[in-house]
Amino acid sequence: MNESIAILCAGGPAPGINTVISTVTKVFLKKGYRVLGINGGYKSLLADEPDFSELNFEKADLIYSKGGSALKMSRFKPRDDEFKADFFINNNVKLLVTIGGDDTASTANRLSKYLRNNNIKVANIHVPKTIDNDLPLPGGMPTFGYSSAMEEGVKLTTTLYEDARTSGLWFVVSAMGREAGHLAFGIGTACHLPMIIIPEMFNKTQITFDKITKLIVSSMIKRQILGINYGIASVSEGVFHFMTDEDIVNTGINFTYDEHGHPELGNVSKSHVFNMLTQHELKKNGIQIKSRPNEMGYELRCCRPIAYDLSYTTRLGIGVLELFEQGHTGCIVTTNSNGDVAPLFLKDIEDAKTGKIKPRLVDIDSQKVMSTYMNNCHYITEDDYEAASKLVKNPEDYDFLKILNWK
Repeated sequence: MNESIAILCAGGPAPGINTVISTVTKVFLKKGYRVLGINGGYKSLLADEPDFSELNFEKADLIYSKGGSALKMSRFKPRDDEFKADFFINNNVKLLVTIGGDDTASTANRLSKYLRNNNIKVANIHVPKTIDNDLPLPGGMPTFGYSSAMEEGVKLTTTLYEDARTSGLWFVVSAMGREAGHLAFGIGTACHLPMIIIPEMFNKTQITFDKITKLIVSSMIKRQILGINYGIASVSEGVFHFMTDEDIVNTGINFTYDEHGHPELGNVSKSHVFNMLTQHELKKNGIQIKSRPNEMGYELRCCRPIAYDLSYTTRLGIGVLELFEQGHTGCIVTTNSNGDVAPLFLKDIEDAKTGKIKPRLVDIDSQKVMSTYMNNCHYITEDDYEAASKLVKNPEDYDFLKILNWK
């Protein structure tokens, strides 16, 4: 049996996955390898009967510029005692190419250690994918998919902004992102949004729903003072990562609950939560401002990749072959702005205790970020207290700098 490589996708979709699959398939076929595409992520890989198919040039050529993933994905994260080597042995696999985010990479790292400890030589090279842009790639390089998702988000948000202007109302938008707010910040900056809320901005105070709500209302009041009756507040859903179950339940929003009694956040629109809390705060102060929720997430994940990600993922796919031929394993394939490929070894970026990869956060203290907040956003400061007092009793409660303890 010819030597083969296997490709696995896990986590959520991101623009450019198919370009990676296509490129890796083409370059390894050219070298004489069989290329096996695994459907269903790690769950399928470790099943008694894995769901996989052999990929050829025609299949690869059909998918290279399409959105989504030709290989079905899964968020299944196996325990160490669920690992097995059957698939690798039965199919003479010499390389496992994993496409995903930090969880996918961490699982691949654990699986590689298991195979190595059982004297099974299978290299693993990980291709960094996530629209969240939260993998710690060198030189500030984005994770693939982020640029395309942001481009799509900017298109949608620009249309929403025109609706807000035309209708004289506000939209409260929630953008995807776990601990990091790259997507919400990137879209918000590109669209000149008056309020952008990301987890990283709470670097000097605890994140609460009350503070998030007051930041949104602060922007609304400031725009009212300026004679502007419309706008958009962008909130990264990553703020939920820092909330307790009690905080979430106390919002008063109706949730369904899992078998452990935790609110099932995936069943509710985050923007709905933020918008309802904002409306309660406005009504408490007798302020008549219309706002509508808009969730921005699933619309972005399977869009067609833009030219940047098409080129970027093609280079990463070729880079997988280059690193494999150099004998590398247990690494992420990375490239710099010049297109030079280099390995980023998982052992160098994983947490020594948990094996997890620490996420890359927005650098809140950077000139780029602070300049946006200080110069391009709208919110109440001490200079606005007199004018704001005509709308709210205690303008200082809506002071942007005081809420964040940035003074």
